[in-house]
Amino acid sequence: MRPAGALPFLQCLSTLSHVRTVAAVRRYFQMSGSAPTCTVSQRKSIYVEALSHHVAHLTERERTLLDRLYGGLTGGHRASLAESITLVETQHPRKKELAQVLLQRVLAFRREQERLNGGKPVAFRVGLSGPPGAGKSSFIEVLGKTLTGKEHRVSVLAVDPSSCTTGGSLLGDKTRMPELSRDMKAFVRPSPSLGTLGGVTRTTSEAIVLCEGAGYDIIMVETVGVGQSEFAVADMVDVFVLLIPPAGGDELQGIKRGIIEKADLVLVTKSDGDLVVPARRIQSEYTSALKLLRKKSNRWRPKVLRVSSQTGQGIQELWDVMLQFRDGALLSGDLQARRQEQQKVWLWNLIQEHALSHFREHPAVRTGLAEMERGVAQGDISPGLAADLLLRAYRSP
Repeated sequence: MRPAGALPFLQCLSTLSHVRTVAAVRRYFQMSGSAPTCTVSQRKSIYVEALSHHVAHLTERERTLLDRLYGGLTGGHRASLAESITLVETQHPRKKELAQVLLQRVLAFRREQERLNGGKPVAFRVGLSGPPGAGKSSFIEVLGKTLTGKEHRVSVLAVDPSSCTTGGSLLGDKTRMPELSRDMKAFVRPSPSLGTLGGVTRTTSEAIVLCEGAGYDIIMVETVGVGQSEFAVADMVDVFVLLIPPAGGDELQGIKRGIIEKADLVLVTKSDGDLVVPARRIQSEYTSALKLLRKKSNRWRPKVLRVSSQTGQGIQELWDVMLQFRDGALLSGDLQARRQEQQKVWLWNLIQEHALSHFREHPAVRTGLAEMERGVAQGDISPGLAADLLLRAYRSP
């Protein structure tokens, strides 16, 4: 069996107790080892059995909660969607288990919707990034209102930076998108970044699944705009758009290679009034700079467009280009392949996160960690040796 076939199974395992998890893992790999060509129905029976062990231990109150959230979410109720996202964002151990049960039900619902849609994705995922002051929120409101006017249902997952001191976040995106927030065909959800590198939260990809289950066919992910490190969002969307303001310096100064290489589209914002001339110059410079970069795909060359949130200039042209990108990716199979790779990337991201958390909580590591950190800070021991000693303590029985 291919490794990719294990992904939904691994997701199910996160809801199981240790004993049941070990038993399910053994059964799964015994099957995959003895019968590499096991049928889809056999694999599904293993997944269902693994999940049912946990579902059987739900209390009546928990069952009622999950049924209410699932029914409301698939019925398109914004309140149920908001409560479901809150559930997947929680750090409470038991609620995290309930969130995984809910996500499995929504994933099954989404797969059925995709089957009815001829195997095509039911939603188009758009990632938006850019430096502070690029006008991301204003642009999203204008584009969102344009799309809801075309009978689309638009969901915006906006990530706000968290304070390094208090951990708090302003969550001010709704105040910057007043019209879209009141639109009944739209859903705007601000979330704190909680210090996550790349400007997206740990649960953003799960929130995308919930939004798609709620019937939103356009999912926009707006990130905090922290510079070159902010390309994690590209690993969860279908098209990645970089927004840059005019008069932001020359092309070599303004471009960040790490993020520009991920961009499928580059938008020069605020192209109106006195900024039209600078916007045209920046558009020309970025167009030239993009030609020097290695192409991401033989099918698509990133484009540089100008837009104005104030006048609406360029918004319809942008949407037409996005549809052109989506249709081409669907026809070539790139979109489906991209999503499969993204799922594997996020699988390993979560494994790394949980492995680091487990490492920190290990009794032997907790005992010596403070002393090792003190020794490294004072120069008494090298970081490499300290890491080796801590890992040795972690691996010791």
